[in-house]
Amino acid sequence: MSHNFDYDYFVIGAGSGGVRSARIAAGHGAKVGIAEGRFLGGTCVNIGCVPKKLMAYAADYHAHFEDSLGYGWTYDNASFDWSTLIKNKDTEIQRLNDIYKNMLEKAGVTIHGDYASFIDNHTLQVGDDTITADKILIATGGSPRRLDFEGADLMIVSDDAFYLNELPDHIVIYGGGYIAVEFAHIFHGMGSKVTLVYRGDLFMRGFDDDIRAHLRDEMIKQGIDLRFNVTITKVTDHDVTLSDGSSITCDKAMAAIGRNAQTDNLNLPTVGIADGTIKVNDTYQTSQDNIYALGDVIGRVELTPVAIKEGHWLADTLFGGIGRPAPSYDDIPTAVFSRPNIGTVGLTEAQARDKGYDITIYKSDFKPMVHTLSKRDERTLMKMIVDKKTDRVLGIHMVGLDSAEILQGFGVAIKAGATKAHFDETIGIHPTSAEEFVTMR
Repeated sequence: MSHNFDYDYFVIGAGSGGVRSARIAAGHGAKVGIAEGRFLGGTCVNIGCVPKKLMAYAADYHAHFEDSLGYGWTYDNASFDWSTLIKNKDTEIQRLNDIYKNMLEKAGVTIHGDYASFIDNHTLQVGDDTITADKILIATGGSPRRLDFEGADLMIVSDDAFYLNELPDHIVIYGGGYIAVEFAHIFHGMGSKVTLVYRGDLFMRGFDDDIRAHLRDEMIKQGIDLRFNVTITKVTDHDVTLSDGSSITCDKAMAAIGRNAQTDNLNLPTVGIADGTIKVNDTYQTSQDNIYALGDVIGRVELTPVAIKEGHWLADTLFGGIGRPAPSYDDIPTAVFSRPNIGTVGLTEAQARDKGYDITIYKSDFKPMVHTLSKRDERTLMKMIVDKKTDRVLGIHMVGLDSAEILQGFGVAIKAGATKAHFDETIGIHPTSAEEFVTMR
Protein backbone atom coordinates (compact mmCIF):
# COMPACT_ATOMS: atom_id res chain seq x y z
CA MET A 1 0.00 0.00 0.00
CA SER A 2 1.12 3.54 -0.72
CA HIS A 3 2.14 5.72 2.22
CA ASN A 4 2.38 8.95 0.22
CA PHE A 5 -1.34 9.72 0.36
CA ASP A 6 -4.00 10.18 3.02
CA TYR A 7 -5.79 7.11 1.70
CA ASP A 8 -4.99 4.11 -0.45
CA TYR A 9 -8.56 4.15 -1.77
CA PHE A 10 -11.12 6.92 -1.62
CA VAL A 11 -14.71 6.32 -2.70
CA ILE A 12 -16.98 9.16 -3.83
CA GLY A 13 -20.56 8.16 -3.11
CA ALA A 14 -21.88 5.89 -0.36
CA GLY A 15 -24.51 4.04 -2.36
CA SER A 16 -24.65 0.27 -2.62
CA GLY A 17 -21.70 -0.10 -4.99
CA GLY A 18 -19.47 2.42 -3.25
CA VAL A 19 -20.14 1.07 0.24
CA ARG A 20 -19.44 -2.52 -0.82
CA SER A 21 -16.22 -1.57 -2.57
CA ALA A 22 -15.01 0.50 0.41
CA ARG A 23 -15.76 -2.26 2.91
CA ILE A 24 -14.07 -5.00 0.88
CA ALA A 25 -10.99 -2.86 0.19
CA ALA A 26 -10.67 -2.08 3.89
CA GLY A 27 -11.00 -5.78 4.65
CA HIS A 28 -7.98 -6.39 2.44
CA GLY A 29 -5.94 -3.95 4.53
CA ALA A 30 -6.29 -0.78 2.48
CA LYS A 31 -6.70 2.57 4.18
CA VAL A 32 -10.10 3.68 2.88
CA GLY A 33 -12.20 6.82 3.03
CA ILE A 34 -15.65 7.50 1.64
CA ALA A 35 -17.51 10.76 0.96
CA GLU A 36 -21.27 11.13 1.02
CA GLY A 37 -22.96 14.50 1.21
CA ARG A 38 -26.56 13.31 1.33
CA PHE A 39 -27.38 9.95 2.91
CA LEU A 40 -25.67 6.62 3.44
CA GLY A 41 -27.03 3.85 1.25
CA GLY A 42 -27.57 6.05 -1.78
CA THR A 43 -30.60 5.95 -4.05
CA CYS A 44 -31.57 2.32 -3.41
CA VAL A 45 -31.89 2.54 0.36
CA ASN A 46 -33.30 6.05 0.61
CA ILE A 47 -35.21 7.03 -2.53
CA GLY A 48 -35.27 3.89 -4.64
CA CYS A 49 -35.62 0.13 -4.33
CA VAL A 50 -36.25 -0.15 -0.59
CA PRO A 51 -38.89 2.54 0.06
CA LYS A 52 -40.48 1.81 -3.32
CA LYS A 53 -40.90 -1.86 -2.40
CA LEU A 54 -42.35 -0.92 0.99
CA MET A 55 -44.84 1.33 -0.77
CA ALA A 56 -45.67 -1.40 -3.28
CA TYR A 57 -46.43 -3.73 -0.36
CA ALA A 58 -48.74 -1.06 1.03
CA ALA A 59 -50.50 -0.74 -2.32
CA ASP A 60 -50.97 -4.53 -2.56
CA TYR A 61 -53.07 -4.63 0.61
CA HIS A 62 -55.96 -2.97 -1.20
CA ALA A 63 -56.37 -6.00 -3.46
CA HIS A 64 -55.65 -8.43 -0.61
CA PHE A 65 -58.58 -7.03 1.39
CA GLU A 66 -60.87 -7.42 -1.60
CA ASP A 67 -59.62 -10.93 -2.39
CA SER A 68 -60.15 -12.10 1.18
CA LEU A 69 -63.94 -11.87 0.80
CA GLY A 70 -63.96 -14.96 -1.40
CA TYR A 71 -62.17 -16.86 1.35
CA GLY A 72 -64.76 -16.12 3.99
CA TRP A 73 -63.23 -13.04 5.55
CA THR A 74 -65.12 -9.87 6.20
CA TYR A 75 -63.76 -6.46 7.10
CA ASP A 76 -65.36 -3.16 7.94
CA ASN A 77 -64.20 0.40 7.43
CA ALA A 78 -60.78 -0.46 6.00
CA SER A 79 -58.94 2.77 5.28
CA PHE A 80 -55.49 3.94 4.30
CA ASP A 81 -53.46 6.70 5.95
CA TRP A 82 -50.63 8.07 3.84
CA SER A 83 -48.92 9.87 6.70
CA THR A 84 -48.63 6.65 8.73
CA LEU A 85 -46.96 4.87 5.81
CA ILE A 86 -44.49 7.71 5.22
CA LYS A 87 -43.62 7.97 8.93
CA ASN A 88 -43.03 4.23 9.27
CA LYS A 89 -41.08 4.18 6.00
CA ASP A 90 -38.84 6.99 7.23
CA THR A 91 -38.18 5.12 10.48
CA GLU A 92 -37.11 2.03 8.57
CA ILE A 93 -34.85 4.04 6.24
CA GLN A 94 -33.16 5.66 9.24
CA ARG A 95 -32.56 2.19 10.68
CA LEU A 96 -30.88 1.16 7.42
CA ASN A 97 -28.79 4.37 7.36
CA ASP A 98 -27.48 3.47 10.81
CA ILE A 99 -26.67 -0.07 9.66
CA TYR A 100 -24.65 1.28 6.73
CA LYS A 101 -22.79 3.66 9.05
CA ASN A 102 -21.98 0.84 11.47
CA MET A 103 -20.85 -1.49 8.67
CA LEU A 104 -18.45 1.09 7.29
CA GLU A 105 -17.02 2.02 10.67
CA LYS A 106 -16.67 -1.61 11.72
CA ALA A 107 -14.75 -2.30 8.50
CA GLY A 108 -12.37 0.58 9.30
CA VAL A 109 -13.61 2.97 6.61
CA THR A 110 -13.45 6.68 7.47
CA ILE A 111 -16.71 8.45 6.59
CA HIS A 112 -16.63 12.03 5.35
CA GLY A 113 -20.13 13.52 5.48
CA ASP A 114 -19.76 15.92 2.61
CA TYR A 115 -19.55 16.11 -1.18
CA ALA A 116 -16.26 15.58 -3.01
CA SER A 117 -14.82 17.20 -6.12
CA PHE A 118 -11.53 16.78 -7.96
CA ILE A 119 -8.59 19.14 -7.65
CA ASP A 120 -6.24 16.81 -9.54
CA ASN A 121 -5.91 13.06 -10.16
CA HIS A 122 -4.97 12.32 -6.57
CA THR A 123 -6.50 15.26 -4.72
CA LEU A 124 -10.10 15.93 -3.68
CA GLN A 125 -11.91 18.76 -2.01
CA VAL A 126 -14.29 17.18 0.52
CA GLY A 127 -16.17 19.90 2.34
CA ASP A 128 -13.50 22.04 4.00
CA ASP A 129 -10.88 19.29 3.78
CA THR A 130 -8.32 18.59 1.09
CA ILE A 131 -7.76 14.85 0.80
CA THR A 132 -5.29 12.84 -1.24
CA ALA A 133 -5.66 9.25 -2.37
CA ASP A 134 -3.70 6.76 -4.43
CA LYS A 135 -6.79 5.31 -6.12
CA ILE A 136 -10.19 6.97 -6.37
CA LEU A 137 -13.57 5.41 -7.16
CA ILE A 138 -16.50 7.40 -8.52
CA ALA A 139 -19.77 5.76 -7.46
CA THR A 140 -22.14 8.72 -7.44
CA GLY A 141 -25.07 7.00 -9.16
CA GLY A 142 -27.78 8.83 -11.05
CA SER A 143 -30.65 11.25 -10.57
CA PRO A 144 -34.07 11.56 -12.21
CA ARG A 145 -34.17 13.33 -15.55
CA ARG A 146 -36.22 16.50 -15.53
CA LEU A 147 -38.13 18.02 -18.42
CA ASP A 148 -37.97 21.45 -20.03
CA PHE A 149 -41.31 22.81 -21.20
CA GLU A 150 -43.92 25.20 -19.84
CA GLY A 151 -44.76 24.13 -16.30
CA ALA A 152 -42.30 21.22 -16.21
CA ASP A 153 -40.92 22.57 -12.95
CA LEU A 154 -44.28 21.76 -11.35
CA MET A 155 -43.79 18.04 -11.97
CA ILE A 156 -42.41 15.83 -9.23
CA VAL A 157 -39.89 13.06 -9.88
CA SER A 158 -39.42 9.73 -8.14
CA ASP A 159 -37.23 11.31 -5.44
CA ASP A 160 -40.11 13.58 -4.43
CA ALA A 161 -42.75 10.84 -4.41
CA PHE A 162 -41.34 9.38 -1.18
CA TYR A 163 -41.88 12.63 0.73
CA LEU A 164 -45.27 13.90 -0.45
CA ASN A 165 -47.33 15.45 2.33
CA GLU A 166 -50.49 13.79 1.13
CA LEU A 167 -51.72 11.19 -1.33
CA PRO A 168 -52.78 12.73 -4.66
CA ASP A 169 -56.42 12.35 -5.68
CA HIS A 170 -55.38 12.11 -9.34
CA ILE A 171 -51.79 11.79 -10.52
CA VAL A 172 -50.54 11.86 -14.11
CA ILE A 173 -47.34 9.87 -14.58
CA TYR A 174 -45.24 10.63 -17.66
CA GLY A 175 -43.01 7.77 -18.79
CA GLY A 176 -42.98 4.15 -19.83
CA GLY A 177 -40.19 2.46 -17.89
CA TYR A 178 -40.21 0.42 -14.72
CA ILE A 179 -40.33 3.48 -12.46
CA ALA A 180 -43.45 4.78 -14.22
CA VAL A 181 -45.39 1.51 -14.05
CA GLU A 182 -44.31 0.79 -10.47
CA PHE A 183 -45.54 4.16 -9.25
CA ALA A 184 -48.73 3.71 -11.26
CA HIS A 185 -49.34 0.57 -9.18
CA ILE A 186 -48.34 2.26 -5.92
CA PHE A 187 -50.62 5.27 -6.29
CA HIS A 188 -53.50 3.28 -7.78
CA GLY A 189 -53.34 0.68 -5.00
CA MET A 190 -53.48 3.39 -2.36
CA GLY A 191 -56.58 4.93 -3.88
CA SER A 192 -55.39 7.60 -6.31
CA LYS A 193 -56.78 7.90 -9.81
CA VAL A 194 -53.83 7.27 -12.13
CA THR A 195 -53.23 8.29 -15.74
CA LEU A 196 -50.01 7.07 -17.38
CA VAL A 197 -48.81 8.93 -20.47
CA TYR A 198 -46.18 7.44 -22.79
CA ARG A 199 -44.87 8.66 -26.13
CA GLY A 200 -44.58 5.20 -27.73
CA ASP A 201 -46.99 2.46 -28.83
CA LEU A 202 -46.34 0.35 -25.72
CA PHE A 203 -44.45 0.87 -22.50
CA MET A 204 -41.62 -1.23 -20.93
CA ARG A 205 -39.35 -1.09 -23.98
CA GLY A 206 -36.61 -3.72 -23.77
CA PHE A 207 -38.82 -6.30 -22.06
CA ASP A 208 -40.35 -9.20 -23.97
CA ASP A 209 -43.23 -8.00 -26.14
CA ASP A 210 -45.71 -10.56 -24.79
CA ILE A 211 -44.91 -9.47 -21.23
CA ARG A 212 -45.40 -5.81 -22.15
CA ALA A 213 -48.77 -6.47 -23.75
CA HIS A 214 -49.94 -8.64 -20.85
CA LEU A 215 -49.08 -5.96 -18.28
CA ARG A 216 -50.88 -3.34 -20.39
CA ASP A 217 -54.04 -5.45 -20.45
CA GLU A 218 -53.91 -6.11 -16.70
CA MET A 219 -53.41 -2.43 -15.87
CA ILE A 220 -56.37 -1.46 -18.06
CA LYS A 221 -58.55 -4.02 -16.26
CA GLN A 222 -57.56 -2.43 -12.95
CA GLY A 223 -58.82 0.94 -14.12
CA ILE A 224 -55.48 2.67 -14.76
CA ASP A 225 -55.86 5.12 -17.65
CA LEU A 226 -53.13 4.44 -20.22
CA ARG A 227 -52.45 7.06 -22.90
CA PHE A 228 -49.98 5.89 -25.56
CA ASN A 229 -48.50 7.76 -28.55
CA VAL A 230 -48.82 11.17 -26.90
CA THR A 231 -46.51 13.50 -25.03
CA ILE A 232 -47.06 16.17 -22.40
CA THR A 233 -46.64 19.70 -23.73
CA LYS A 234 -47.68 21.84 -20.78
CA VAL A 235 -48.37 21.52 -17.05
CA THR A 236 -50.23 23.88 -14.72
CA ASP A 237 -51.20 23.50 -11.06
CA HIS A 238 -54.34 21.58 -12.00
CA ASP A 239 -54.01 20.46 -15.64
CA VAL A 240 -51.75 18.54 -17.97
CA THR A 241 -51.96 19.29 -21.71
CA LEU A 242 -51.14 16.51 -24.19
CA SER A 243 -49.77 16.68 -27.73
CA ASP A 244 -53.10 15.51 -29.18
CA GLY A 245 -54.76 18.66 -27.83
CA SER A 246 -56.53 16.97 -24.92
CA SER A 247 -56.03 17.91 -21.29
CA ILE A 248 -56.24 16.04 -17.98
CA THR A 249 -57.34 17.66 -14.74
CA CYS A 250 -55.18 16.41 -11.87
CA ASP A 251 -53.61 17.56 -8.64
CA LYS A 252 -50.14 16.11 -9.26
CA ALA A 253 -47.96 15.31 -12.27
CA MET A 254 -44.86 13.12 -12.14
CA ALA A 255 -41.99 12.77 -14.62
CA ALA A 256 -40.55 9.25 -14.82
CA ILE A 257 -38.58 9.53 -18.05
CA GLY A 258 -35.24 8.03 -17.09
CA ARG A 259 -32.18 9.01 -15.12
CA ASN A 260 -28.92 10.85 -15.75
CA ALA A 261 -25.45 10.10 -14.41
CA GLN A 262 -24.82 12.29 -11.36
CA THR A 263 -21.48 13.95 -12.10
CA ASP A 264 -22.23 17.68 -12.30
CA ASN A 265 -20.38 18.76 -9.15
CA LEU A 266 -17.35 16.46 -9.34
CA ASN A 267 -15.23 18.86 -11.40
CA LEU A 268 -14.35 15.95 -13.71
CA PRO A 269 -12.98 18.02 -16.63
CA THR A 270 -10.12 19.06 -14.32
CA VAL A 271 -8.84 15.47 -14.49
CA GLY A 272 -9.65 14.93 -18.17
CA ILE A 273 -12.97 13.09 -17.70
CA ALA A 274 -16.12 14.39 -19.35
CA ASP A 275 -19.25 15.10 -17.31
CA GLY A 276 -22.18 12.75 -17.82
CA THR A 277 -22.10 8.99 -18.13
CA ILE A 278 -18.50 7.97 -17.41
CA LYS A 279 -16.70 5.76 -19.89
CA VAL A 280 -14.68 2.93 -18.37
CA ASN A 281 -12.81 -0.11 -19.66
CA ASP A 282 -13.46 -3.74 -18.74
CA THR A 283 -11.84 -3.22 -15.33
CA TYR A 284 -13.86 -0.04 -14.49
CA GLN A 285 -10.85 2.18 -15.13
CA THR A 286 -11.52 5.63 -16.58
CA SER A 287 -9.17 7.44 -18.96
CA GLN A 288 -7.07 8.17 -15.86
CA ASP A 289 -5.09 5.17 -14.57
CA ASN A 290 -5.88 5.69 -10.88
CA ILE A 291 -9.53 6.78 -11.19
CA TYR A 292 -12.31 4.19 -11.45
CA ALA A 293 -16.09 4.33 -11.80
CA LEU A 294 -18.95 1.85 -11.47
CA GLY A 295 -22.66 1.52 -10.84
CA ASP A 296 -25.33 3.71 -12.39
CA VAL A 297 -22.82 6.46 -13.19
CA ILE A 298 -21.29 4.29 -15.95
CA GLY A 299 -24.71 3.50 -17.45
CA ARG A 300 -24.24 -0.20 -18.15
CA VAL A 301 -26.86 -2.10 -16.16
CA GLU A 302 -28.46 0.25 -13.64
CA LEU A 303 -29.40 -2.23 -10.93
CA THR A 304 -28.30 -2.24 -7.29
CA PRO A 305 -27.04 -5.87 -7.23
CA VAL A 306 -24.95 -5.13 -10.34
CA ALA A 307 -23.26 -2.15 -8.67
CA ILE A 308 -22.58 -4.27 -5.58
CA LYS A 309 -20.97 -7.01 -7.65
CA GLU A 310 -18.89 -4.47 -9.59
CA GLY A 311 -17.71 -2.78 -6.41
CA HIS A 312 -16.81 -6.06 -4.72
CA TRP A 313 -14.89 -7.28 -7.75
CA LEU A 314 -12.94 -4.03 -8.09
CA ALA A 315 -11.86 -4.02 -4.43
CA ASP A 316 -10.82 -7.67 -4.63
CA THR A 317 -8.85 -6.98 -7.79
CA LEU A 318 -7.11 -3.78 -6.65
CA PHE A 319 -6.35 -4.75 -3.06
CA GLY A 320 -6.95 -8.47 -2.60
CA GLY A 321 -4.88 -9.96 -5.40
CA ILE A 322 -7.90 -11.97 -6.53
CA GLY A 323 -7.77 -12.59 -10.25
CA ARG A 324 -11.25 -13.80 -11.14
CA PRO A 325 -12.94 -12.49 -14.30
CA ALA A 326 -14.87 -9.22 -14.20
CA PRO A 327 -18.65 -9.48 -13.64
CA SER A 328 -20.69 -10.71 -16.58
CA TYR A 329 -23.71 -8.74 -17.75
CA ASP A 330 -25.35 -11.75 -19.36
CA ASP A 331 -28.48 -13.36 -17.92
CA ILE A 332 -29.08 -10.83 -15.16
CA PRO A 333 -32.43 -11.53 -13.43
CA THR A 334 -34.56 -8.52 -12.73
CA ALA A 335 -38.05 -7.66 -11.54
CA VAL A 336 -40.60 -4.89 -11.89
CA PHE A 337 -42.90 -4.36 -8.91
CA SER A 338 -45.93 -3.49 -10.97
CA ARG A 339 -49.31 -5.15 -10.46
CA PRO A 340 -48.89 -7.96 -11.42
CA ASN A 341 -45.11 -8.23 -10.90
CA ILE A 342 -42.73 -8.88 -13.77
CA GLY A 343 -39.81 -11.27 -13.40
CA THR A 344 -37.36 -11.87 -16.22
CA VAL A 345 -33.97 -13.42 -16.97
CA GLY A 346 -32.11 -14.03 -20.21
CA LEU A 347 -33.01 -13.13 -23.77
CA THR A 348 -36.36 -11.87 -24.96
CA GLU A 349 -37.90 -13.50 -28.02
CA ALA A 350 -36.86 -10.56 -30.20
CA GLN A 351 -33.29 -10.60 -28.86
CA ALA A 352 -32.97 -14.33 -29.47
CA ARG A 353 -34.14 -13.98 -33.07
CA ASP A 354 -31.85 -10.98 -33.63
CA LYS A 355 -28.92 -13.09 -32.46
CA GLY A 356 -29.78 -15.72 -35.05
CA TYR A 357 -31.11 -18.45 -32.78
CA ASP A 358 -33.62 -20.94 -34.14
CA ILE A 359 -35.99 -21.00 -31.18
CA THR A 360 -39.00 -22.74 -29.73
CA ILE A 361 -41.40 -20.65 -27.67
CA TYR A 362 -43.34 -22.07 -24.74
CA LYS A 363 -46.12 -19.99 -23.20
CA SER A 364 -48.70 -20.47 -20.50
CA ASP A 365 -51.51 -17.99 -19.73
CA PHE A 366 -53.70 -18.89 -16.76
CA LYS A 367 -55.62 -17.62 -13.75
CA PRO A 368 -53.53 -18.27 -10.62
CA MET A 369 -55.11 -20.53 -8.03
CA VAL A 370 -55.56 -17.75 -5.48
CA HIS A 371 -58.06 -16.06 -7.79
CA THR A 372 -60.30 -19.08 -8.26
CA LEU A 373 -62.07 -18.08 -5.04
CA SER A 374 -61.28 -14.37 -4.99
CA LYS A 375 -62.82 -14.09 -8.49
CA ARG A 376 -60.31 -11.36 -9.36
CA ASP A 377 -59.90 -11.00 -13.11
CA GLU A 378 -56.12 -11.21 -13.14
CA ARG A 379 -54.06 -13.63 -15.19
CA THR A 380 -50.47 -14.84 -15.12
CA LEU A 381 -48.31 -15.19 -18.23
CA MET A 382 -45.20 -17.35 -18.36
CA LYS A 383 -42.88 -17.62 -21.33
CA MET A 384 -39.79 -19.70 -22.08
CA ILE A 385 -37.43 -19.30 -25.04
CA VAL A 386 -35.41 -22.39 -26.03
CA ASP A 387 -32.60 -22.85 -28.55
CA LYS A 388 -33.68 -25.71 -30.85
CA LYS A 389 -30.10 -26.66 -31.64
CA THR A 390 -28.79 -27.08 -28.08
CA ASP A 391 -32.04 -27.31 -26.08
CA ARG A 392 -30.62 -24.60 -23.82
CA VAL A 393 -33.14 -22.25 -22.21
CA LEU A 394 -32.23 -18.76 -23.43
CA GLY A 395 -34.80 -16.76 -21.51
CA ILE A 396 -37.63 -16.98 -19.01
CA HIS A 397 -40.22 -14.26 -18.53
CA MET A 398 -43.20 -13.99 -16.23
CA VAL A 399 -45.84 -11.45 -15.32
CA GLY A 400 -47.97 -12.51 -12.40
CA LEU A 401 -48.22 -12.96 -8.67
CA ASP A 402 -44.84 -13.56 -6.96
CA SER A 403 -42.91 -13.51 -10.24
CA ALA A 404 -39.98 -11.65 -8.67
CA GLU A 405 -39.50 -14.36 -6.05
CA ILE A 406 -40.03 -17.19 -8.53
CA LEU A 407 -37.55 -15.91 -11.12
CA GLN A 408 -34.59 -15.65 -8.72
CA GLY A 409 -34.18 -19.42 -8.56
CA PHE A 410 -34.69 -19.85 -12.26
CA GLY A 411 -32.01 -17.21 -12.77
CA VAL A 412 -29.51 -19.66 -11.27
CA ALA A 413 -30.68 -22.35 -13.69
CA ILE A 414 -30.26 -20.07 -16.70
CA LYS A 415 -26.81 -18.97 -15.51
CA ALA A 416 -25.83 -22.63 -15.16
CA GLY A 417 -26.88 -23.36 -18.75
CA ALA A 418 -29.98 -25.43 -18.01
CA THR A 419 -31.72 -27.09 -20.94
CA LYS A 420 -35.41 -27.63 -21.54
CA ALA A 421 -34.79 -31.29 -20.69
CA HIS A 422 -33.52 -30.25 -17.25
CA PHE A 423 -36.74 -28.33 -16.69
CA ASP A 424 -38.83 -31.28 -17.91
CA GLU A 425 -37.03 -33.66 -15.56
CA THR A 426 -37.57 -31.43 -12.53
CA ILE A 427 -40.48 -32.29 -10.28
CA GLY A 428 -42.85 -29.39 -9.75
CA ILE A 429 -43.89 -28.05 -6.36
CA HIS A 430 -47.66 -28.52 -6.34
CA PRO A 431 -49.86 -26.55 -6.28
CA THR A 432 -47.88 -23.43 -7.24
CA SER A 433 -47.64 -21.12 -10.20
CA ALA A 434 -43.89 -21.81 -10.34
CA GLU A 435 -44.42 -25.47 -11.27
CA GLU A 436 -45.79 -24.30 -14.62
CA PHE A 437 -42.19 -23.65 -15.72
CA VAL A 438 -41.32 -27.34 -15.34
CA THR A 439 -44.51 -28.68 -16.95
CA MET A 440 -44.55 -26.63 -20.17
CA ARG A 441 -45.02 -28.80 -23.24
